[in-house]
Amino acid sequence: MSDLVELTRALVAVESINPDLGSGGSGEPGVARVVADWAHRAGLDVELEEAAPGRPNVIVTVRGTGGGRSLMLNAHMDTVGVEGMTDPFSGRLEGARLYGRGAYDMKGSLAACLLAAAAVHRLRLRGDVVVTAVADEEYGSIGTEAIARRRTADAAIVTEPTEERLVLAHKGFVGFEIDIAGRAAHGSRPDLGIDAIARAGPVLTRIGELGERLQAGPAHPLLGTGSVHASLISGGQEYSSYPASCRIVAERRTVPGETRDVVSAEIDELLGDVQGSWRPTLAREPLETGAGTEIATLVARHAGEPAVAGAPYWADSALLHDAGIPTVLYGPRGEGLHAEVEWVDVESLERCLGVYLAVAAELCA
Repeated sequence: MSDLVELTRALVAVESINPDLGSGGSGEPGVARVVADWAHRAGLDVELEEAAPGRPNVIVTVRGTGGGRSLMLNAHMDTVGVEGMTDPFSGRLEGARLYGRGAYDMKGSLAACLLAAAAVHRLRLRGDVVVTAVADEEYGSIGTEAIARRRTADAAIVTEPTEERLVLAHKGFVGFEIDIAGRAAHGSRPDLGIDAIARAGPVLTRIGELGERLQAGPAHPLLGTGSVHASLISGGQEYSSYPASCRIVAERRTVPGETRDVVSAEIDELLGDVQGSWRPTLAREPLETGAGTEIATLVARHAGEPAVAGAPYWADSALLHDAGIPTVLYGPRGEGLHAEVEWVDVESLERCLGVYLAVAAELCA
């Protein structure tokens, strides 16, 4: 059994479901211990830092001899839940496929990062190579937020699974809630009541119209257009009463160039003259890294000029990029993101390990 398979199986075997997803998960402490113990045995520098109480990051550093540039390899330790899965922590190997929750997203690439760091340790490069094994990517990204506040590097690779494509851009998002006011009254008293749910109708119509305009508008070359959708709606007290309030929870997915100010103006227009208010919940910026950026050209060359792509989802890479670290995404092939059957292609993982090592050897030499 290869070292990569063995380490990936050891990581998959530890349940690290994000507790904020509401599924009773244990979070990252158990898998953080596996990462830290392995790195200690490999002779690497290890630090554990809590992004929040009980939510550790593990920072594994290969110290350079001095005067070189630094590379960050980023992977998250938390996973989504396991409902409907059979033997989610088995790390079963069938041919080139290694199965289990997190094998693909993204404990396999975390194992590849650690093995690349161990190999770098033997090369005695001038610059540092840092593996940031982070908490909470699947919910609030507090792990990489903490890394971005406290640490820096000359370049970074976020090793999310990308099917061995070089991802230079991904979408951002703005979550928001619109609260619409009515007036509670008995259902027999239309002279007293104001129906907040009915008042929501024009707002919902405008959300649909905005979505159509966005999808008909200018497209980003890697990401297409932005979008908006209504996610949840709630309101009312009981069957025989006029509802006093109605809440629409919605999400605006953004592409580079669509700023928060632009989105705020759009949401103001959605509400229009309807009595109510809105507030943002969680917002993240999109990512765009130039194809000519050094980290992009290095990954492309050592990966054999892979397809260049954009990702429709958001990832921690935007946090590193916004902190001034040129960042790309590059990771393995597999299947089953957040699904009942999840596997990673071990041969693809081996190739990714080789790319991470080659990029580090050149950038940090």
